Amino acid sequence: MKASRTRYGVVVLAIGLAVLSYVQRVAISGAAGPISHDLHLSKEQMGLVFGAFGLAYALFEIPMGLLGDRVGVRRALTQIVLAWSAFTALTGAAWSAMSLVSIRFLFGAGEAGCFPNLTRMLSAWLTARERVTAQSLMWACTRWGGALTPPLTLVCITWFGWRRAFLGFALLGVAWCIVFLAWFRDDPAKHPAVNAAESEMLRASHELTTRGAERGWLKLLLTKQVVALVLQYFCFSYVWYFYITWLPTYLREGRGQTAGRAAAYAVLPLLFGGFGSLAAGILSRRLKRRAIACSGFVAAAILLFAFTKVQTVGPAMVVMGLASFASDLTMPISWDMCVEIGGAYTATVAAAMNMLGNLGGFVAPVVGGVILEHVHSGIGGWNLLIDTMVCAAAISAACWLYLDPEAARRERERMLGEISPDSVGL
Repeated sequence: MKASRTRYGVVVLAIGLAVLSYVQRVAISGAAGPISHDLHLSKEQMGLVFGAFGLAYALFEIPMGLLGDRVGVRRALTQIVLAWSAFTALTGAAWSAMSLVSIRFLFGAGEAGCFPNLTRMLSAWLTARERVTAQSLMWACTRWGGALTPPLTLVCITWFGWRRAFLGFALLGVAWCIVFLAWFRDDPAKHPAVNAAESEMLRASHELTTRGAERGWLKLLLTKQVVALVLQYFCFSYVWYFYITWLPTYLREGRGQTAGRAAAYAVLPLLFGGFGSLAAGILSRRLKRRAIACSGFVAAAILLFAFTKVQTVGPAMVVMGLASFASDLTMPISWDMCVEIGGAYTATVAAAMNMLGNLGGFVAPVVGGVILEHVHSGIGGWNLLIDTMVCAAAISAACWLYLDPEAARRERERMLGEISPDSVGL
């Protein structure tokens, strides 16, 4: 019997939600100008607005990852998407700096757990060979969705105003939930469209997300591998959040671009990043994942340093785009590393990694606001901010000198062999 291909529908659902989450979170950067004008926000206040999302997203990651590991992806993701869609709509109702910071904090709490649970979903529904490819496609599409968001936001704001634009983005999340609840099942074997051959093909993948819980999630999170994994992702996110927060403002004020040209140039890092994620899926079939990740971060550090030396805007943004391409080579590899280390606690390990990543997302825009407001204004302040991004990329590269996905898989298999039936997890 030929295996059915129902699992590919799960990939489509994952990509759709991943793109939606990035559209809703990136929209705030494109709307920063009119929001700041209408609510009379300083750069430091806008930095807090940007950072509030990252802080809440980080704080609620592990609880939402544990929720998915314990109650299942179907229930967890439905709650997550409905919550963040509600606060996306409320963003358009903000009336002051504090109200906007509070709403974006709650929006971040709502989005927490999205990608850890998507990683668990893909690990249960795909074979080991298909996992990195699916992660590559998902992260490429999120980058491209994020790349289209600044011009899309500009169009929506021009036509409807920024308040109504956020309401429209929220309705997309509700639509996704309706489709997801009607179609998805946590266990592939229980899906009516999965035949016996596909069910058998996915049996080992489903067991990967159910065996090994006896080890205990807290003990797992305290291992050296997880510490290195989350540190490299913190530094990765510190760099990446510049692209979705301060970049449009930098292009207007640091490079003298109009709002329209700034929105167009801001597409490049996310566009190039998508191709980097796709390239990771191809390269991982031929090269060691560890080598790809380490080399990607080294290249990103070099290119970001070079970016500040290029005076012409167009070539400079190509260089920044290439830096994004290089760092995004690591994205599918980092998320698949969560599966190799986590097993039954895939969503929890992924949540821990994403928690530190979004702490980086909180720190980066706030540090940027402080540098620009108090330390150094003008192009010198922007260059100082980018220099901190160079240092962050170098730290991530150093972490991958220690991390090894293949070795992590062997260690997980060894630990599973040592677990006794009477072991008690946390």
